[in-house]
Formats: sequence, structure tokens, C-alpha cells
Amino acid sequence: MPDAHAKLSASGSKKWLNCPGSVKLEAEFPDTVSQYATEGTTAHALGEAKLNLALKAISRVGYHKRTAELNITEDMDEYTNDYRDFVLERFSEALRNTKDAVIAIERRLDFSAYVPNGFGTGDAVIISTGAIEIIDLKYGKGVPVSAINNSQLRLYALGALDYYDYLYDIKTVTMTIYQPRIDNISSETISVNELYEWGRKAKEKAELADNADNLECIAGKHCDDGFCKARPICRAYAEQKQKLAVYDFKPPEKLSVGEIVEIIDQADDLCKWAKLVKDYALDQAINNDVKFPGFKLVEGRSNRTYTNEEAIAKKLIKNGYSETDIYTKRLKGITDMTSLLGKKRFDQLLGEFIIKPHGAPTLVSVEDKREEINSVQKANKDFKEFIEK
Repeated sequence: MPDAHAKLSASGSKKWLNCPGSVKLEAEFPDTVSQYATEGTTAHALGEAKLNLALKAISRVGYHKRTAELNITEDMDEYTNDYRDFVLERFSEALRNTKDAVIAIERRLDFSAYVPNGFGTGDAVIISTGAIEIIDLKYGKGVPVSAINNSQLRLYALGALDYYDYLYDIKTVTMTIYQPRIDNISSETISVNELYEWGRKAKEKAELADNADNLECIAGKHCDDGFCKARPICRAYAEQKQKLAVYDFKPPEKLSVGEIVEIIDQADDLCKWAKLVKDYALDQAINNDVKFPGFKLVEGRSNRTYTNEEAIAKKLIKNGYSETDIYTKRLKGITDMTSLLGKKRFDQLLGEFIIKPHGAPTLVSVEDKREEINSVQKANKDFKEFIEK
């Protein structure tokens, strides 16, 4: 995204606001672009083009020029239509309140008054008398993103205020996350005074994070939520994960309920951390010839594979085997079939054939939105139904 190369980026603010040492530590890791990031960039470019076309900022020819090279799937086309319609609906509402309301698409926002060299891009910024709304498209489908206390959006809001406040006398700021692939819409509205107060506190933390000599690392939820690249080597993060060692992993019946709660609360994060460290060590061994005492780099296990399936098929058929003998016919899986048909067409044609069986019981945090089950009650009910049959 446009702020990806800023030292103190808005998208990375969850990390550096909570852990100033992360900036210098992350600098040791190369910038990489995942397929998910590439997909998100494409969706943003497509959404931007669709909005500009609808707002008559570009012609139909201009739209095709901007989107001709994009790798657009049918699902992405549908989701970005939803995004375009949502933004236009919010703008229409602003126009009902303010006849000369303004909308800016992909507006560069400068918040350097609070963050050294701070800048970013607002996907859609709507300005009306006394109010600003910033809409941020999130194309990911892994984790719902909340607008509540969202530091990235608040920094964008500070930049928008700096750009528009003198014209519109802004009193409130609304920050909205639009995440279409998981039907997540989240908004927060705060007063300008509240935002400025937050900005003053953020400025102090930004100046600390900008200090190249500062190495204070503070571990917390922000490490994983912000996907900090330094997690494999960060001592503060490691010390937080190693707190489990105090239990010596005695049999569960010798642990109290409270101790078990603390262990299962950290278990997933501990496994993720261990994988991060292992992946980092492998990368260092392969690319930098780093030796880790007690370990060595070897060739992993592999399976036999064909070199030329077409040639193999021809040879077998020539030797009397039929296609039925040598080929396995199988229906595509749901994910692949959805990609083939597109989400709407898939639902129209195959919706009646799709079921979602009950998942196996699992322990999760009480913050999880799924309904709680009582395993004992469910077992009794299942047994009763079995007896009555």
C-alpha cells in the first residue's frame, strides 16, 4: 500500500506505538510481498477505478486502461462492486446533509505533524459540514478488523483534518472498516478534540520509535496482531512465550484449573512462535550459512513424481490400458469449484447441495462469537435420541 515504505507507517502503527524498539529490529528483515498483499493491492486498484468511473472522474476508456493489466477474479469483481456501492451510499448520505459535500478517492494524507515523515492514503474520504468519514477497504478474509481504537485510521484522520478542517470546521470524525469477504463493517465516531488528544500521545510514542538508538522492545498482543517480522529473534517476545516453563508440564490432574487456563490460553501463540523461530533458523542456515549447535541442514524427505504425465498416458494406452484404468475422476472441491463458477453462480447452482457438518468441540476464548455448547448435555441428548430410534 502507499504507506508501506514509510519508516513509521500507519499500517504498522499498532507495533511501533506499543513497541518502539520494533522499528529498528524489523529493519534487519527484508521487505517481502505475499500473494495476499498482492491480491489486496489489486482489489484496491480495482475499487479505486470503479469509484472514479462512477463519480465520472475517469471515462470508460480510462477505466479499461487502468484495469486491463490487473489480475481480477470473478469474486474480486463482485466484492469491489459491493465496496463501490457502500462508499457511494455513504457519500449520498453526506450529500443529503451537505449539498457541497466532497469525496476524495485514494487521497494522500500527511500526518507528519504527529509522526516524523508520516503519510498514508485514505481509500475514500468523505467531507461534509462538521464531519469527515474515512473508509478503509480491507480485502483480507482471515481476521475481522475493527475500527475501534484503530491507530492506522486515527492517523489517517489526523491527516484528513489537517487537509480539510479549515474549509469545513470539522467537529466529528468517523472511521470505517469495510471488509467485504467476511461481511465485516466496523465504524467508530469520535470528536475532533478526542482525536487531537490521542494524536498528542501518539506523537510522543512516534518520536520515541523514530530514535535510532532506542532498542526498548515491549511484547504483547500487538506483536502477533501487527505481524511483527522481528518475532523470531525478539528477546522480549521470547521471554513472554517462555513463561509457560514454570509449570514443568506436570500431568494435567496435578495442575489447578487456573494453571490449565493459563497454559491453553498461550498454547496456540506458543506453537506459532516456535514455528517462527524454526522458519527463521532454516532461512539463516540456507541463505547465510549460519550453524546452530546440535542441528544440521539436510535434504528433506520427498516423494516420487512423474516427469511427463502426457507421455506416460500415451505409452500406457499404446500398451493396451484404457483411460479408465489410468485416470482417476473426481469432483473439484468446494473452494476450487467456487473459483471456477464464481460465488454467486456457485450459490445459485449448487447451494442446495452444500451442508456444513458440526465441527468437533474445541476450547476457545470467551471473546469468540460462537455459541457455547455443553458437552455433557449434548451427549445425553444424543444418547436419548439413539434410544428412541
